[in-house]
Parts: sequence; C-alpha cells; structure tokens
Amino acid sequence: MKSVNQRSQSTIPNHVVLMILLFVALLPVLSLLMNSFKSTAELGSNPLGIPQTWRIENYTEAWAGGRYATIIPNSVIITAMTIVGTLALAGPAAYGLARLKLRGSDWITFYFLVGTSVPAQLFIVPLFIMWRDLHLLNTRLGLIIIYCGLSAPFATYLLRSYFISLPEEFIEAARIDGASNLQIFLRIIMPLSYPGFLTAGLVVGLGAWNEFLFAVTFLSDPDLKPISTGLYAFQTRFARDWGLTNAGAVIMVLPIIILFLFLQRRFVEGLTQGGLKA
Repeated sequence: MKSVNQRSQSTIPNHVVLMILLFVALLPVLSLLMNSFKSTAELGSNPLGIPQTWRIENYTEAWAGGRYATIIPNSVIITAMTIVGTLALAGPAAYGLARLKLRGSDWITFYFLVGTSVPAQLFIVPLFIMWRDLHLLNTRLGLIIIYCGLSAPFATYLLRSYFISLPEEFIEAARIDGASNLQIFLRIIMPLSYPGFLTAGLVVGLGAWNEFLFAVTFLSDPDLKPISTGLYAFQTRFARDWGLTNAGAVIMVLPIIILFLFLQRRFVEGLTQGGLKA
C-alpha cells in the first residue's frame, strides 16, 4: 500500500506538466472558437473572454463571403489527388530503398531527408517561370504536381522506416513461392503497412489542405482557389473583419479535427511502428 502511494505521488509532477501542456495547446483553439462568435468591436475589447453577444450569423456570413461552397470542394479535390499521387510515388520508392538493396540507397535516403528540410521559398520563382512555360499556371494539376513533389521526400522516408520494421520472413517466404517484387509489394507489403500509408496520407493531406504560399501564387482564378486562401475574403484595403476571419478559420480546421479524431489511433500506430527502425 505504501509503495502504491509513493508511486502515485511520484507521478504528480508528470500530471502537472501534462496539464500545463494541455492548457497551452487548447487555449488558442478555445480562443479561436470564442472569437468566432464575436463582432470585430467586441473582439478588440474582449479578445480572450466569453462573447457577451453570440453572433451565430458570423458563420453564415463567413460561409457566403468566403465562398466556402466553392473552395471546400476545390481543396478536397486537390488534397485527395495529392495524397493519391504522393503515395503512388513514395510507396514503390520506399520499398526499393528498404528491401531491394539498391546501390547508393543510403545516399538517396539522405537526399530525401535533406529534401524535407529545404525551404520551398528557395525555388518558387524558377518554378513559377517553368510552370508558366508549361501552361500549368492557374490549374489544379499544376498545384497538385507541386504538392506531390513537396510531400514525396517525407512520405518516402516515413514509409521506408515502416517497411524496414516489417518481418523479413514474410518477404522471404513470398520469394520462395516465386513472387516478383511487384507482387510482394502489392500483396504483402501494402496490406501489412496500411497504418504507415494512412499516417503518410494524413500528414500529406494536412499539408496540402493548409498550404497557402503556392496556392495563392500559382492560382489566380477564384473558382479554383482552395480553402487556405478563403480568409482573404474578409480583408479590405484598410481593415479586416476579425469575427468573420475567426469563423472562417473554424470552418477551415473543423474537417481536419473531425478526421483526426476518427483516425487518431491508426495515426499514432503508424508513427510509432514506423519509428521502430530507421
């Protein structure tokens, strides 16, 4: 009994730290939610408190003013195609680096790791010129190709780590039965690695959904813009409606939060299992 009490007392500092971190993480979200029901004037005088007048109409005005009925489907299309394209590239590449013992695979893996840390702003100007010459400006396809290129190094590195952690016996048994590398990848690696693919897809999709710089640079047609550019609608030359901006931000992040709550168990499983080996 004494040891149990000592153990519970020893975990008190851990709980205190976790509660502080939880408060720090939730405070911006709660502040965003509360401010989404305020007018701009009330938000300036009461930025952190509960709204004195709950303006439910902020959401209807933000939905209409931000053209969310148009930009949400655009983002869904761009995000879905980015996930499919990135995983289609990263899956076979990760399998080759993890299981085929290619010459120079360690250097290629290191190159992919470096590629995840290179700021995209470094090549946005030459890429813009190239896309202009290829007539890919102001097209969803052009933006999807960019997102796939930006996401593929990280997805390849993550999936490679996951593939290495899989038992070698399954692959050797398939080779003895005469399976080709393509059959091994499609029938053994992919079914066993679906948490890894799910994790990579969620990370890639989140990046594509929230990306702003390339979206606002390479798309000029309002009917093609994604949701990340929607908050521009609430800004005028000399002012911004912060109540509608917060409501629009809630609309933007709500689908991601709901999706993560449904898939958080698989997401964490994919991250932890993929990190067992490098």
